[in-house]
Amino acid sequence: MTSALCRSSLAAVLLLAPLSFLAAQGDSVFSHADTLRGSLTAPERNWWDVTYYDLHVKVMPADSSIRGRNGISYKVVGPSTAMQIDLQEPMQVDSMTQDGQLLEYQRDGSALFVSLKSAQTVGAIKTITIYYHGQPRAAKRPPWDGGYIWARDSLDRRWIATANQGLGASVWWPNKDSQADEPDSQRVVVTMPDPMYDVSNGRLRNTTTNADSTTTYDWFISSPINNYDIAVNAGQYAHIGDSYKGEAGNLTLDFYPLDYHEAAARAEFSQVRPMLKCFEHWFGPYPWYKDGYKLVETPHLGMEHQSAVAYGNHYQNGYLGRDLSRTGWGKKWDFIIVHESAHEWWGNNITSKDIADSWVHEGFANYAENLFAECQDGPRAGSEYVIGTRPLIQNKVPVVGRYGVQNDGSGDMYYKGGNMLHTIRQVINDDRKWRRILRGLNLTFWHQTVTGQQVQDYISRESGIDLSKVFTQYLTTVMIPVFEYKVDADVLSYRWGNVVPGFAMPVRARLNDKGFTLLHPTEEWQTVKLSINSAEGFQLDRNFYVTATDVGLNPPKN
Repeated sequence: MTSALCRSSLAAVLLLAPLSFLAAQGDSVFSHADTLRGSLTAPERNWWDVTYYDLHVKVMPADSSIRGRNGISYKVVGPSTAMQIDLQEPMQVDSMTQDGQLLEYQRDGSALFVSLKSAQTVGAIKTITIYYHGQPRAAKRPPWDGGYIWARDSLDRRWIATANQGLGASVWWPNKDSQADEPDSQRVVVTMPDPMYDVSNGRLRNTTTNADSTTTYDWFISSPINNYDIAVNAGQYAHIGDSYKGEAGNLTLDFYPLDYHEAAARAEFSQVRPMLKCFEHWFGPYPWYKDGYKLVETPHLGMEHQSAVAYGNHYQNGYLGRDLSRTGWGKKWDFIIVHESAHEWWGNNITSKDIADSWVHEGFANYAENLFAECQDGPRAGSEYVIGTRPLIQNKVPVVGRYGVQNDGSGDMYYKGGNMLHTIRQVINDDRKWRRILRGLNLTFWHQTVTGQQVQDYISRESGIDLSKVFTQYLTTVMIPVFEYKVDADVLSYRWGNVVPGFAMPVRARLNDKGFTLLHPTEEWQTVKLSINSAEGFQLDRNFYVTATDVGLNPPKN
C-alpha cells in the first residue's frame, strides 16, 4: 500500500510511540488564555446555553483560507449582556449582529467579548451571528497539533480535512469553545471547489452546484455534538453504502475512501459490523442512529468525529501495521476503526465537561480495544492485549490534568486508563454486573456532558463497592500499588505499599494449587496460610495492574 500513501502523511508511518502527543504537563505554567478557554464558570459564559449552531464555510484551498458565518442560537439562563465567544488568531471577525443590530466587541487573544444591545430575557432563545474569515492554523503533525490539513493525495489532487481536539474548534470557526456546552443540533454547510466532495457530520440534506465551479454541501446533525467533532473532509471520494441491523433498528453505514482505494476499503471496512456488534453488546445501542455511521478516509491518522469517523490507517490491521500490545492480538484488527469508533460511546455520547477528565474518553476507548479483542478471540486475548500495553505507561504525570485551564494531563489516560478499568472489572468480579455498568453509563448519561467524578461515583454506586481510593490511586498519582509480602514456611505475610491512605483494593493471589484466592490487603500486615512450599510458587493475578515485592525475612515496620 506504500504507493498509495498521501505525501503529507508519510511521516506518520515513522512514529514509534503511538499517541505520544500528549506530553507530560506537570510543570506547565498556565496562561491567561488557558483560563479563558478552560474556565467553565466565567460570567461571560455561564449565563447562556447553546442550543444550535448554523455554520457556513467556504473553503479556498488556493490560498489556504476560509470565509464564513456562524449563527449561534442560545437559551438565556441568567441576566447578562456580556458574552464570550472564541475564535483563535489569526482568524478575523468581519462583523457580529443580533436582531438586525451591529455589535461591538473586544478581542482578548482568542476570546471575543461582545456587548449585546438587545434584552436578554431569561428563558428566551436568542441568536447572534458572527461573520469571519482568515487562514486557519495549518496542522503540521495532524491530528496531534490540530488545525486545517491542506494535503494532496498520491495523484496530486487536493485533499483537505480538519482535526482540532484539544486545540479547540475555535481554530477555524467561532463558537463557545468548551466541551461543557453542546448544541442540541447543528447545521454544517461547506462550499468546496469542484471536483472535491465534502463529507461532514450527520446527514447530507442538500447539494447545490454553484456558477463559480464550486459545490455547496448542506449537512445536518440531529443530535447533540461536541464542537471539536465538527469536521470538514474533502477529496475525490468513492462512496460505499451499507446498513447494519442493530439494537435500535437499521443503522446506515457509509464509507468514503479515496476513489482509487475503493477495493481496499471494501475489504477493510468489513470489520465495522463485528465492531458494532461487540460495542453494542458491551456499551448499549450505537448513540447516533438518526445521523448514521460513516468512515471517511483522511490525510491524518484518525479522529472520533461524531457520525463521520476519520480514518487514515492505510487499510491495514494494527496501528500503522504494528501491534501496540506486542502480543499478536492487535494485528488481527484495524486499530483506527476500533479505537476511534469506540469514541462514539466514550467521548461523543458521554463527553467530559473539562478536558482534564479526558480519561473518560481515552481510557474507555483504550479499554474498548481490549473488549474487542475479547469479542473476537475470547477472554484470554482481551486480557493479554491490555496487559501487553503496560510497558507503554510512563507514570510520570497523573492521568487527570488541572481543571479550568484547558489541560489534558498526561498520555497515560490511554493505557493506564484502560488497565485501571480492566483492574476494576477484576475487583467487581461479576461480568454481568460489569456489562450492566458500562451500558448503564451510556444510558444514564445519554448525549450528556459529565465530570469524571460523576463517572467514578456511578461505577462505585452500581457495583456496590467503594472504588474512590482506586480511582484516586490510578488517576491522581503516579504510584502503582505494591503488594509487599514475605513467605515464612507456610505463612504469607502481606500488605499494600506505595498507595494513597485508605487504599484497600482486593487482589487475587495463588496460595495453593487449586487456583487464585481473593485477598483483601490493607496498609496493615495480614497473614494467610500457604500450601505452596516455595516463594516462587506464590504469584498475583496479572489482570490486576499492581506490582509485587518480596520484602524478605524482616518485613518493614509500619
